[in-house]
Amino acid sequence: MTLVWVAPDQPLPSPGQATPEGLVAAGLDLSVPRLLEAYSQGMFPWYSPGDPVLWWCPDPRMVLKVDQFRVSHSLAKKLRQLQRRQHDTDPPIRVTCDLAFDQVIAHCAALRAHAGTWISPDIQRVYGDLHRAGHAHSIETWIDGQLAGGLYGVNLGRFFFGESMFALRTDASKIALAHLVDFLQEAGIQHIDCQQETQHLASLGARPIARADFLLALEQALPAAAPRWPSGTLRLRE
Repeated sequence: MTLVWVAPDQPLPSPGQATPEGLVAAGLDLSVPRLLEAYSQGMFPWYSPGDPVLWWCPDPRMVLKVDQFRVSHSLAKKLRQLQRRQHDTDPPIRVTCDLAFDQVIAHCAALRAHAGTWISPDIQRVYGDLHRAGHAHSIETWIDGQLAGGLYGVNLGRFFFGESMFALRTDASKIALAHLVDFLQEAGIQHIDCQQETQHLASLGARPIARADFLLALEQALPAAAPRWPSGTLRLRE
């Protein structure tokens, strides 16, 4: 199968044209409109710095259904403790939304720098633009006033695309994910796209599903309006 090259003024091809590895197209355009076009069709960018932008839609696709999110006994205990103190004036652990997007994505990039990372300066720039356009969001975990972990992703309609997470303290990213899952459940969002299959994601409840099933779930979720994301403290429902 020949790889499709897309010029900036050309639309992306259908995910059905992907190679067996899930590669759909290549090009040089990495912009907010192109990202929105790609995500709405189930594609995401993944490439090495200096290379053309590669657009992927793998089969199968790793997806976390929010009602199947799994937490360990120790994390569940920590979340209960956090919930009991989340209304304190100055709790030791605080979770927020959209207060430190640029810091979160920078930490995600730095965490993987030793092994090479797809979160290049260009990726950080365009996802920052996507955040300021209201489509990309971050969840931050603060411990004793310091940013200790978090995650970021993209929301279109009633679908969330997880991009990356980081932790500088034990369970800090999982605490952020638990708060995200709680928020998405309340907002009526059923799926978190996790893109690639890993043991870590599987331990949290994510499962690989066929690309056709993923695209159908996305198609059904896109027409609904995206929820209003809070900017500030994010609390677990009681």
